[in-house]
Parts: sequence; C-alpha cells; structure tokens
Amino acid sequence: MVEHITGMLALIGVLSLLCQWAGWKFRLPAILPLLLCGLLLGPGLNILNPDEIFGDLLFPIISLGVAVILFEGALTLNFKEIKDHSRMVTNLVTIGALITWACITPAAHFFMGFDWPVAFLFGALVVVTGPTVIVPMLRTVQPKSNLSSILRWEGIVIDPIGALFAVLVYEYVAVTADPTTHVLYALGLTLVIGFGIGAAAGYFIGVALRNNVFPHYLRNTAVLTIMLGVFVGSNLLQHESGLLTVTVMGIWLANMRGVDIADILEFKETLTVLLISALFILLAARLDSSAMLGLGIGAFGVLFVVMLIARPLSIWISALGTSLTSNDKWFLSWVAPRGIVAAAISSLFAIKLEELGVHGASSIVPLVFFIIIGTVVIQSLTAGPWAKFLGVKEGSNQGLLIFGASKFSRDLASQLLAKNIKVILADSNWDSIRQARMENIPVYFGNPASEHAENYMDLSGIGRVLVMSPYRQLNPLVSFHFQDLYGTEKVFGLNNNETNVGSGRHQLSESYLKRLCLFGESISYAKIASLMAKGAVLKVTNITENFSYEKFRQRYGETAMPLVYITKDAKLKIITGETEKLPVGIELISLLPQEAQEQAIIQRERDEEAARLAKIKAEEEAKAAAEARAIREAEEAEQRAIEKARRKEEELAKFEAEEKLRLLEEEQAALIEQATAEKEVEAINTKLAPESAEVVVETDAQQNNIADDTAKSDKQ
Repeated sequence: MVEHITGMLALIGVLSLLCQWAGWKFRLPAILPLLLCGLLLGPGLNILNPDEIFGDLLFPIISLGVAVILFEGALTLNFKEIKDHSRMVTNLVTIGALITWACITPAAHFFMGFDWPVAFLFGALVVVTGPTVIVPMLRTVQPKSNLSSILRWEGIVIDPIGALFAVLVYEYVAVTADPTTHVLYALGLTLVIGFGIGAAAGYFIGVALRNNVFPHYLRNTAVLTIMLGVFVGSNLLQHESGLLTVTVMGIWLANMRGVDIADILEFKETLTVLLISALFILLAARLDSSAMLGLGIGAFGVLFVVMLIARPLSIWISALGTSLTSNDKWFLSWVAPRGIVAAAISSLFAIKLEELGVHGASSIVPLVFFIIIGTVVIQSLTAGPWAKFLGVKEGSNQGLLIFGASKFSRDLASQLLAKNIKVILADSNWDSIRQARMENIPVYFGNPASEHAENYMDLSGIGRVLVMSPYRQLNPLVSFHFQDLYGTEKVFGLNNNETNVGSGRHQLSESYLKRLCLFGESISYAKIASLMAKGAVLKVTNITENFSYEKFRQRYGETAMPLVYITKDAKLKIITGETEKLPVGIELISLLPQEAQEQAIIQRERDEEAARLAKIKAEEEAKAAAEARAIREAEEAEQRAIEKARRKEEELAKFEAEEKLRLLEEEQAALIEQATAEKEVEAINTKLAPESAEVVVETDAQQNNIADDTAKSDKQ
C-alpha cells in the first residue's frame, strides 16, 4: 500500500511536469492538459482515486494548497497598480464582476435548480478568469496591445478580488447552513477574525521583512510557514475563517510600503505551479463521470449565459466613457476563460458544504469544471479567427524586448520609440529601471524569464529579444528562455569574447555562442559601455540616393557602429554582422564613438569647403555659360534678323511676280473678251445684213418719194 501511494505521488509529479511542458510547447493554457490528464487517470481509466489514496488527508492537502494559492494571488493585488492602469480594468474588476455575478446567479438557480445560497456561491466562483489561462491565449491570438493589456490585468487583479469575494459568499452560505450557529454572530466573527488577524499578520511580517529580522535564505520559508500557521490558527478561532485571513494577509503585505516581496513572489510562484498542477490532476480525478453527464441541458444554459450574456453585458457597461471601439468591445466580450483558481476553490468549498448537508453542493464542482472546459476550449479555438474578423489583431511583431537597461539600451530604446517601434527594457537593477522610467520607457523590473514576468510583462507586439546586460550568469538563461518562445532566429546577444575563456566550467555551448552576434561579432557589452563612457552617442541617419551608405562610412569612418535600421515599410532590421552595403530609403540608427564624431566634424568641414569651392566653380561656370549664352543669343538674334529680311525680300519678289502675272492674266482676259465681243458683233452683222439691204432700199424709195414730193411742191 505504501509503495502504491508513493508511486501515485511520483506519477502525479511527473504528469504535472509533462502537462505544464505540453501547455508551454503548444501554447495552450496548462489547465487543458492537466484537466485531460486528471479525467483520464480518474473517471477514464480508474487508475487514480484521490479519496482512496489520501483518505482523511485529502481535505487538509486541498485546504492548505488552496490557502497557498490564495495567498500568492493576494500578494499580486497592489491597489496602486490598479489605479495606474486603465479605467476599463478598474471597471471590469468592480462593476463588471458584480454584473457577471448578478447574471450567472439566477442562471444557476433556474437552469440547474440550485438553491439561492448555492447559486450565489457558484456565481462568485466563476467570476474569476486568471492569468494562467489568459496569458497563453493572448500569445496565440496576439490582439492589439491595449486589448492584451486589459485582458491580462483583468485576470491578474480579478484573481485575488474574485477569490476574496467567493470566500465571503462561502462564509455566509456556510454560516447560514449550520443550524447550530447564529448567522449574524458567526458571520460577523468570521469577518472580524479574517480581516483583523489577516491585517495584523500582514503588518508584522512586513515589519519583519523591512527590518531584516530573517536571514535572506530563510525569508521565503519563514513567510510560507507563518502564513500556514496563521491559516490554521484562524480556523481554530473561527471555523473556516482561514481562507479569508490569508487572503487579507497577502493583500496587506502587497500594499505595505518599504517591503520588498519580489523574492517571496518568485518562490511562491514556483510553489504555486507545483501545487496547482498536482491539485488540478487530483481534483479532476475526483470527478464522477456520471455527475458530469447528470448535469443535463441546464449546464449548457448556464454556459450560454456565462459566455453570451454576462460577459458582453459587463464589457459594454464597463466600457462606458472609454475610447474602446465597437470591435474592441466585441473582442473583449468573447475572451474570458475560467481558470484553476475557480476549480480549486470550488472543490474545497464543495467538500465543506457537502459535510454541512447543503443541497446542490455535489453539483458545484462538475458544473464549475464544465464551465472551465467550455470557456477554455471554445474561446481558445475561436478567439484568433474572431480577432482577425474584427480587425483587432496586432500587426507584425516588430517590437523589441531588451534585457539590460544601461545608458546605451535606454538611448536605443528612446530612438526606436520615437519611430513607433515598441520597446520594453527589463533589468533587475532598480537604478537602471528608475532612469528608464524617468525617460518614459516601458520597463519590467526583474528577471524577464521568470514566472512573474510571464504573467505580468506585456509582450504583445514584441517579436525579438536583445540580450545586452552585464549579468553573465543570467544572460544564457534569458536567451534560452526566449529562444524557446520566439525561436533561435529572434534572440540575439552581445559577443563577450572573454566568456568562453578559462576553465571548462565557465565555457558555454556552441549553440548559444552562435547567437552572440548582435551588432557584429567583435562587439561586446564592455566595448559598448566603454564607448558610452567616453562620449559615444546614437544617431539616426537617412540613407538615400544622395547620401548612400558608402558616403556614411566616408563621413564617420570605420569606427561608426551600425545597430539597426528601419525600412520604408516600417520594418525593423537588426544588424548582426559586418555590413558592407545597406539599401537606400532606410533610417539607420548607429553608435558614433568620439573618434567618429571628430572625424565627422573634420569630414563635414572638408565637405563644406569642397561644397564652397564647388559653388564658386559652379558660379564661374554659370557666369561663363551666361556670357556664352548672351553671345549666342545675340548671334541668333542677328541671324534671325537677316533671315527675316531675306524672307521679306522673297515675299516682296514673290508678290511682284504674282502681281505681274495677275496683270498679264487680266490683259489676256480683256483681249480674249474683246475678241469674243467682236466675233459676236460680226455674227450679228452677218445675220442682219439682208434685212439691212431691204431697209436701205425701202429707205431709198421713201427718200425718192419725198424728194419727188418736194419737187412737186416747189413747182407749184
């Protein structure tokens, strides 16, 4: 029996690791492989029976695991961060959560037949989304940066708030379900103990951490142990008040001034991953297949309300007064997968409520798992096409994550941000991060390869990683982490020549060294830091047809260091080797050492002198050309005058010839006309000749008669 239990524990650990790896490898929420694994081992093959293996220890194990999960989630709830983020996030985790709760509660009551107290508890449980399911989905979908930020911070903030809300509702349901207690007294005592002891414990732990009461190697262990002790002590003082106590304790500690909880968070995250993985397999294995099938059609009705009524309603009401477009709101309305926190808390509450004999408690866990499966599977498969249809997907990932926030990195980030290229600086040195913040550069304080960074660092729009830090031990870890995420061709590092020198224990792998080619194989962090300390500056240069890359080299010399350039279509290219030629039409960002700047001044003076001489020569040539042009124009004018006179003489001669010809033609026409007239007269005379003779005869006779008559008269 002992060997069997040991084997099951080892199996759960190995399968937890495999499920987490599968989620990372295929960019899926880890909850899916964990859920499938638990269902397969439990109801499917009946290999794992948590109640049989752990017996009476199952409830304490789940209870302590949920306490750690709630405490870790509460440590992330910094009220200042809520204020620093958009109004939309604040509305979603307050007004939106209440709207969601108000919609789901009656759905659970009417569709599933839950009593109102159980329905209220179920509604509170499924309000929580959580970063463990949101972040992998956002990496796959890649929506616009503002939408990704809203969803990520909603999941981070709603996690502890929703858990606290669910605990409060549970406390009320548990107290009212116990006939031996007075409701108001028990609820009031629970709230007083939970908030009082939680705030006091958080304060005293904060003071201890601030004053370094615990040595560094005991800090994480001390906080975890004290938290578990407070959880058990609170339960002893008031039944089931421990969850509220540790949640308040974590929130108080997260908002206490002067307390550094970064190391604690990192430790709790590692522990939480193990607990969540193991707990989820155990909880899924406890599911009864008949209970899942017995949910009936009502479960689909509840899922319909969760996805298509509660979520859109909370989004559209929370977005009032914001700058979100309709497409943005429709996308946000579709993405709200439920996560592991809901499953863990619901399982714990269900066990406790079943002990109290609350009607419907046995159906809470199957229904919560059904909602988790439905939201995660459906939205994981459809969120990408839906974002593409709405036009809210991020463009090509041209942004950079730069590990190392030195002066050089900050200057490069400022230049790129001015060109609308997204940049995030990550560093574990607070002074460097503070300087970057003062320069309005987006930053992440901490190890970018950590679990905390995975949930909190907004990598939307980021497509490449530049490792430019002085941390030789951490650089390979960051490089390998992001090579797994983006691919080996998207991660570059500076070539520290001294890295692989020395004993074998300090040597690095060849695959890693091949990627140390950023800005050229001879460029190292030490070299850049030295150049910056000596006054090197970054400069943006337009490479054009008139000012080619060859002229750039001629002006600044071989010491100038090309870094990156931006093409005409706003694509960012990173220079990773010796460059002899660059295309025209780009904006080149380069590092100019002091020598290059001095050479540029000398070369500029030479260019100016050459330009002055060229200008004088050009003016002289222009003057000579003007004089030659004036002489040529005078000659051309004289030639035109001669040509004009010649053309005039030709026109006059032509006119005289035409006039003479016209006169001859007129004279000839007159002669022809005269001859024609004479011919016509002659013809007429010829025709009238006989008639004329007769007339003459008659005339002569008449004249003779007249003469005779005259003579007779004279005689008389």
